[in-house]
Amino acid sequence: MTAGPDAGSEVGPEGGASSRTLDRGLRVLEVLAGPDAGAGLSVTELAAAVGVGRPAVYRLVATLEEHRLVSRDGARIRLGAGLVRLGAAAAPVVRAGALPVLRRLAEATGATAHLTVVEGERAVALVVVEPTWTDLHVAYRSGTRHPLDQGAAGRAILAGRRGRLGPVRSDGELQTGAHGVAVPVVGPDVERGEVLGSVGVVSLQPLDPGVDVLLVGAAAELGPVLR
Repeated sequence: MTAGPDAGSEVGPEGGASSRTLDRGLRVLEVLAGPDAGAGLSVTELAAAVGVGRPAVYRLVATLEEHRLVSRDGARIRLGAGLVRLGAAAAPVVRAGALPVLRRLAEATGATAHLTVVEGERAVALVVVEPTWTDLHVAYRSGTRHPLDQGAAGRAILAGRRGRLGPVRSDGELQTGAHGVAVPVVGPDVERGEVLGSVGVVSLQPLDPGVDVLLVGAAAELGPVLR
């Protein structure tokens, strides 16, 4: 008897079943990283989301768990600590791609520019650039974390997941006297709510409405950097 594709057999030089297995494994990770994963998903929920049978999901999860890319808490499956190591290795590449975009944004607006991503239920400032020509600006550090529903950066991500891609503003939510505006950075599949993060600026002075156009342009440039 010959094992079928779900058994993980390798078929042909172009990948065949192996490519399908890899694709399904990556889709499991994408689903677990999505906004609906919450505190984890069951095998049944993963099977429905990925579009494969429960036995295939059990095999995929077992392999991903061996590499610490997923973990189990009872019947719930969530992303694993191994992704932190992979993320740390990718961070310098992302920073190198984002810095020129954020530098132009900071210099054009005279405000502190930032690229923010999601870590669980919190927004994390991945890359921050302060303007060079003004001493009066917000001191905002890379690695700063705050709830997604506080501040323009996090709320822009939440808005993007609901299909609202316009600017989101905040006043004094994270720092007294600070004014922020941010827009979502989206992936190629906007209809699925593929929000990769947000790009924004924060200032001690009210921000001119013209910054919206600059942010939309920056988001378009940063999309490929985060993909």
